[in-house]
Amino acid sequence: MVDAWATAQQVMDATGVSVTDAQLAQAQATVEVFCNRIYADTARIRARDVYWLGRAVAYQAAWLKGQYDLATRLDSSQVQQDGVVASLGEHAMVLAPMAARALRRISWMRSRTLHVRSPFEDGSTWGLDPLSDASDDTQTWQPMGGGS
Repeated sequence: MVDAWATAQQVMDATGVSVTDAQLAQAQATVEVFCNRIYADTARIRARDVYWLGRAVAYQAAWLKGQYDLATRLDSSQVQQDGVVASLGEHAMVLAPMAARALRRISWMRSRTLHVRSPFEDGSTWGLDPLSDASDDTQTWQPMGGGS
């Protein structure tokens, strides 16, 4: 039994492909590289993310079975043979397409938007330039003093 987010039976159930423990271990290692997490950290990963990691390993294992010599491939984005040119995605030579889709569903792999509130949205004056005309309404009026 190999430590992986998917079992050989789960690979069979999800893809209809039977894999060996060695192929499952290779798929696990590949997914760990792409998701930046290791199997030992599973206890700290949310259940939803573990589900998608299992799917990614299952799809990767099934895809690996049909690949020839994955470990010694060149990193290329375009292949040309007999006048036909094929353009490939960034990880097309090492990551299964369905595994890539599963990895995009993991919480830490999705894009995030950081919204920085402005003083005009939340009503605070923090961050405004006190010498700016925009801050005149937020300042308390006091006479300048001086000459009479």
